[in-house]
Amino acid sequence: MNAEMEQAKQLFKQECDELLQEMEEGLLQLEDNPQDMDSVGAVFRAAHTIKGSSGIFGFDDIVAFAHVAENLLDLVRAGELPVTGELIAVLLESGDYLGELVAHFVVNDERPDEAVIEVGQGLIKQLNTFMGREEASSPDTRSMPVEHEGTITAELGSLVETDNWHISLRFGPDVLRNGMDPLSIIQYLATLGELVGLTTLFDEMPEAAEMDPETCYLGFEIAFHSDADKEAIENVFEFVRNDCQLRLIPPHSNISHYIELIQALPEDDMRLGEILIKSKALTERELQDALAQQSKQEASAPPIGELLVNEGVVNEKVVAVAVDKQADTRSKKLSKTHSVRVDANKLDQLINLVGELVIAGARSYLLAQRNGDDDLVETVSDTSRLVEEIRDSALRLRMVQIGETFNRFRRVVRDVSKEMGKDIKLMVEGGDTELDKTVVEKISDPLMHLVRNAIDHGIEPEETRLANGKSSLGVVTLNAYHDSGSIVIEVRDDGGGLNRDKILAKAKDRGLVAANQNLTDQEVYRLIFEAGFSTADQVTNISGRGVGMDVVRRNVEALRGSITVASEQGLGTTIRIRLPLTLAIIDGFLVGVGDASYVVPLDMVVECVELSEHENDGALTHQFINLRGEVLPFVRLNEMFADGSTDGGQQNLVVVQYAGQKAGLVVDRLLGEFQTVIKPLGKIFQSLRGISGATILGSGDVAVILDVPNLIQQSISAEIHENVGGVVH
Repeated sequence: MNAEMEQAKQLFKQECDELLQEMEEGLLQLEDNPQDMDSVGAVFRAAHTIKGSSGIFGFDDIVAFAHVAENLLDLVRAGELPVTGELIAVLLESGDYLGELVAHFVVNDERPDEAVIEVGQGLIKQLNTFMGREEASSPDTRSMPVEHEGTITAELGSLVETDNWHISLRFGPDVLRNGMDPLSIIQYLATLGELVGLTTLFDEMPEAAEMDPETCYLGFEIAFHSDADKEAIENVFEFVRNDCQLRLIPPHSNISHYIELIQALPEDDMRLGEILIKSKALTERELQDALAQQSKQEASAPPIGELLVNEGVVNEKVVAVAVDKQADTRSKKLSKTHSVRVDANKLDQLINLVGELVIAGARSYLLAQRNGDDDLVETVSDTSRLVEEIRDSALRLRMVQIGETFNRFRRVVRDVSKEMGKDIKLMVEGGDTELDKTVVEKISDPLMHLVRNAIDHGIEPEETRLANGKSSLGVVTLNAYHDSGSIVIEVRDDGGGLNRDKILAKAKDRGLVAANQNLTDQEVYRLIFEAGFSTADQVTNISGRGVGMDVVRRNVEALRGSITVASEQGLGTTIRIRLPLTLAIIDGFLVGVGDASYVVPLDMVVECVELSEHENDGALTHQFINLRGEVLPFVRLNEMFADGSTDGGQQNLVVVQYAGQKAGLVVDRLLGEFQTVIKPLGKIFQSLRGISGATILGSGDVAVILDVPNLIQQSISAEIHENVGGVVH
């Protein structure tokens, strides 16, 4: 049971995290467009759902705080409280505080300490201050004029003398199957008031032999004393609304409401009468009056909406909105049934098993070829095709849109820009681009650093922008798109750009570059990723750009990615990160050099050409060849990895491309396409250049997976070295 409760708590935290993210996004959207009622509704629903879920677990501190925030949002939703920057700021802080409370209860498994409670009390005071401005104009149906009440009484009969709400509740048979606990819901109801009388009904329960342990047969008649309004009480049953029959009768209601209740419930009238008396909803005299009036009622009562309109409680517009909202809620519930939540660890295990299946399939195919059995080869080929489809389907399970990650930076841009006294807007492009969830999780921290740097050191102060003829509003853009089998993530700003001369001077001063060394713009800009590279002058927009950037580069390279910088002074800077779509399985092209085997990512292979003896001899003294009029730098893999071995036969050139740059890899043999399961290298090999991982062949041998971006960079550097005569780092 403890394990089940812990699992339920973890699910609760995961849902709260998602709801808090939705709440934050809604508030930021509302800050840009205060009239966006859809965002108001989304924020309200998030706060309300968190309150309801917390009540089920007995997290009273969360319930109490969320209830205050919910009340304020209800005023905003009703148009009684205007949306201002100050209001948004307090609500954002309230969302952060709710997240902190959730972490205390679920992660730390403890109530928050006094310091945290004090922060919450301060926020509650601010929330109440906002609500206090509108209290006088807030309608309250319980303070209706006596004359109005009398009019209703004259039409519908006498009032019941009780200060209690009456709640009639019949749980549906599938409540337990849907993961709901009736007792927890009743306990949560008790947090809003006092259970004056409670009668538990088992009338629907069959004989023991026919009983289904997963079916719920419970019903309750409850006398409930509370200052909460009808909506707040109904919200207690939010999660079982479609799985129960719920009827609420307010205090001092007309006896006709009890007549309707008796007519609607499945139990015998006299049996119900006894229950209502026992639960303190009615006195015996009131029951007799109700039963007497019942015989005079029409067989069918008007719809509840019509009844409420006739009584003047609500207008027709409110009823229409309520009906639409109910249909929308039901539609959302139905749509949720088409998706399931799966533990990420289970997906990882599935991917690993598929990887092992790919290796086993490759071995089976190799053995089938050796045996020369054509039927077996064909069967294994069909199996390999199916395994490839399973592989693609399994990988798609882990693919997520990066837009959700991008949107989380809206809060960062808002808070940091306000702290810096700058007016900056975040633009998101390519949010529907998909990549592996593992890659998304690991790239979040580098992106955070790049975004903060763009705000802090990229975007100029307002007076500088205006003096240069720019808009006072700075823009940071996050963009993502697919290119050559990779995903490209861009962090752009329209700031002052990088100062090439200043970077180069600082690099020479630190000894990173020789005094007479010639570097391209790209090589100069890459210097900002050197460890500890920064300037002491905090006034210029170059200041601090190198602080922590070496960590960004290492994190990107650990994902088998690369990072480049493009900048134009006065116009802005663009940092591009190229990453593989997945870290698990890729389509590879297998090549051989001597006795060794290497895998080239297939999506980076452009073409394969034979090297003539003349071209091979000429290339011995140069690091490039003429490929149909194009100068193509290349790398000899046997020299690159200090192997020195070659089979002495015809050599081939594998032309690869990455980020718009081409290079050639000289190999002995072309062995064809190969599904590659990526195995990470041990720590002792992680510093090797030109290698991104390893894989196991069908023969059981190990093949090295080539780091094509690194090899292209080395081949281009070697070509520049040959032409310029200087060493490029």
